[in-house]
Amino acid sequence: MSTPAGFDEVIHPATRLSVVALLAATEWADFAFVRDSLSLSDSALSKQLHTLEGAGYLEIQKEGGGRNRRTKVRLTDRGRTAFEGHVAALRAIVDSAGPATGAAQQQPRTEAGR
Repeated sequence: MSTPAGFDEVIHPATRLSVVALLAATEWADFAFVRDSLSLSDSALSKQLHTLEGAGYLEIQKEGGGRNRRTKVRLTDRGRTAFEGHVAALRAIVDSAGPATGAAQQQPRTEAGR
């Protein structure tokens, strides 16, 4: 099976997919909110954000200074388009697999099996 159009290797790793999915639901999000929502360390999230930023998929904005420094992130239009394309590609992969194929899942229960 070939990889469907729209499948994005940058977005696909679970952590980046989770970040992009979370950001797709909002305009801007605070770094701390994303970190806490996904149970990531500061360094793990920072690494993923910079990878996505390098691909042009998100924008990072820093405000204030010192102890009041605040980092916000948002998906760019390119990032939203890439996410939508990736989700469509994942759906195509799942849809092409057809219905569940486990024999145990499809057999009706018998008196002995109850």
